[in-house]
Amino acid sequence: DYSYTDEPSFKLSYYNEYKSYLRNMGLTVSTTSFDYSYTDEPHASRRKEILAKYPQMKELFGPDPYMKYLVPLIVTFQLVSAYYISQLPGYMIFILAWALAGTVNHNLSLAMHEISHNLSFGHSKPRMNRFLGMVANIPLCVPASITFKKYHLDHHKYQGDEELDVDIPSHFEGYMFYNTFTKLIWVLLQPLFYSIRPLFMNPKPMEPLEVVNTIWTLSWNYFIYNFLGGWALVYLLAGTLLGMGLHPMAGHFISEHYTFIKGQETYSYYGPLNILAWNVGYHNEHHDFPYVSWSRLPKVKEIAPEYYEMPSYSSWSGVIYKYITDPEIGPYSRIKRRVANKPGASKQEKKTE
Repeated sequence: DYSYTDEPSFKLSYYNEYKSYLRNMGLTVSTTSFDYSYTDEPHASRRKEILAKYPQMKELFGPDPYMKYLVPLIVTFQLVSAYYISQLPGYMIFILAWALAGTVNHNLSLAMHEISHNLSFGHSKPRMNRFLGMVANIPLCVPASITFKKYHLDHHKYQGDEELDVDIPSHFEGYMFYNTFTKLIWVLLQPLFYSIRPLFMNPKPMEPLEVVNTIWTLSWNYFIYNFLGGWALVYLLAGTLLGMGLHPMAGHFISEHYTFIKGQETYSYYGPLNILAWNVGYHNEHHDFPYVSWSRLPKVKEIAPEYYEMPSYSSWSGVIYKYITDPEIGPYSRIKRRVANKPGASKQEKKTE
């Protein structure tokens, strides 16, 4: 028998950690149902309380003055880099699709998130915001900007609602992805679930702008294929799929609302990737004040620090690792609310339910 006791301590530690990881790969998630809250989503009441104490917070409201310039620059960089990277060997295209295109396309998807709140041109110019969102959508190669806005605003207004908030995994996901190995598959397939979940959980009629967004994106795909090359299109599409899956930037999908701590519904991240993610890590701040643009979100915490003295994260990669390996965490680790909060429900219906 080979003994590891004579090996350097760091090797022994690594070996023990590896054995522990292999054991955990088969651990079944202990959380087998959603937690239900019977109170309204927390951020509206927090917003009212913070504004009463710090009325100067309203000075932060409004669009970011630079976003309308930054987004076209990032899109141009992504298209130009796709052309040159498509000339490289296949393995390099794949590596850079994860490392570079995945990061940049995730950045653009989060730009679409900001724009969905009209934080580029303001509420007085909705069409300009929608157009810029479709510009940000170009390198992603999948039409998403308009549809994302349609569902995302429900996530804010009806956070946790079991019908309206499609950010919450389905029962199918909770049932199928029940241990470490299957949770790894779930993380890899996050782009798929985020795309198809709304169609089953809360289907809505297609809007005219969604048709425009689809034609616009497919037209750009045609342009990219014919003028930049087929491999450039593959590179960009792979960047979208890889960057939304097992990628450090995608850690925010899990960090924002999964209940690693029982009872805490929203979490912020204060790590270095915020600079690439339009400060989406300031997520408690964002839900408290969705009309504060990305560049001013850190000031929310500076003005009212006592409201953000709660558990937070400093590593999105660490969040992904913990989600995959922790047997207490899984797709069911979310807080839900009954459909009494849906639009049109009467006070009597809410009281009865």
